[in-house]
Amino acid sequence: MPSILIKSATIVNENRQFVSDLLVKDGLIARIDKHIDVTADQTINAEGLYLLPGCIDDQVHFREPGLTYKADIHSESRAAVAGGITSFMEMPNTVPNTLTRELLEQKYEIGSRNSLANYSFFMGASNDNMDEVLKTDIKNVCGIKVFMGSSTGNMLVDNPTTLERIFRESPMLVATHCEDEATIRSNLEHYKQLLGENIPVRLHPKIRSEGACYLSSSMAVELAKKYNTRLHILHISTEKETHLFTNDMPLKDKRITAEACIHHLWFSDDDYDTKGNLIKWNPAVKKATDRDGILEAVLDGRIDVIATDHAPHTLDEKLKPYLQAPSGGPLVQHALPAMLELYHHGNISLEQIAEKMAHNVAICFGIENRGYIREGYWADLVLVDLNNPWNVNKANILYKCGWSPFEGSTFRSKVVYTVVSGNLAYSNGSLIEGKAGMRLSFNR
Repeated sequence: MPSILIKSATIVNENRQFVSDLLVKDGLIARIDKHIDVTADQTINAEGLYLLPGCIDDQVHFREPGLTYKADIHSESRAAVAGGITSFMEMPNTVPNTLTRELLEQKYEIGSRNSLANYSFFMGASNDNMDEVLKTDIKNVCGIKVFMGSSTGNMLVDNPTTLERIFRESPMLVATHCEDEATIRSNLEHYKQLLGENIPVRLHPKIRSEGACYLSSSMAVELAKKYNTRLHILHISTEKETHLFTNDMPLKDKRITAEACIHHLWFSDDDYDTKGNLIKWNPAVKKATDRDGILEAVLDGRIDVIATDHAPHTLDEKLKPYLQAPSGGPLVQHALPAMLELYHHGNISLEQIAEKMAHNVAICFGIENRGYIREGYWADLVLVDLNNPWNVNKANILYKCGWSPFEGSTFRSKVVYTVVSGNLAYSNGSLIEGKAGMRLSFNR
């Protein structure tokens, strides 16, 4: 494996910034020092650039197997690496749903061949696969995913007995999508009676409402407290939900943690008029006060990590009428640039971005030797130029679906280099393929 010497980078890591050289050897961070005078296979002059730990995205949908006309592990891992995301955890609502250990290992096989980024895959829970769930390997699988709301196929867990058993007996982290299905159905029926099939997308946050989210999230928190479950609630979308979480202990001691997603930190219901179904997600993008409240909870430590919920669909699918258009959108290529834009706006520090997109994800999931810029850790690194404006357009979008909700936006910061497990995988706009990422392992 070629060695890499990064010279004169401003390193952002563990709540500090400092200028230093960094040597990568045999896939690992071998040395961090102000002056490293060795000959390496590759030398990068990083003067004026900022070196952050590679982002770890704990929630993506890469659509393979079964939905590869929208995306696949190869295409979306390329986009992720171009966006400074060096590791991802992928969700089980593919086709077929990942509800058995055999199907789970088939996805790991695809990852080992085709993923440019490091990878892990969630085991899916349903109303009737608990025996399989309980056999999940806690060292080599990131977690168990529970959809407490609508999903693809047989993945809605709405049986109270099953939910109790998952929370009582799970051997590992339980990640939940929390929306109350009965509330959503009632809200949808109400608007169908008023408007028939011509429901505008601006009513999406009324249908998938604050009440639906809070009812489900609070139930999950209640169950986790009852059984001391290691619970991680995904994509918090309301200010009200943020008060379910605490910041009164170190993250490593928390049994209940939460995630915010890029779209809920960026968009609000004011954007439906211009973006339409392109910002139709589940849970829904809601009010500006929700967006601002989620950011406040990120900053004060009630919400622990920032992720994407990257979930691409074709543009044709997204341009259908509201009731027919699927929820979800592509984000991995633009997540870090979007957060760096919030930094430029004075809304978050670089140190907090490194913490929420790398350090804390490693802590939450117990990822071994990743998430930090430390000697002896795997070299997952991203070098960014904070003053190199660029415009998101179809010519530079790498998602297989070919579109982005950020299309037309100008970001001031650009990813220049990405290193994945010691391999230079992205350099000045070009992906360097041929080396697959590694399967994540967990210290449990």
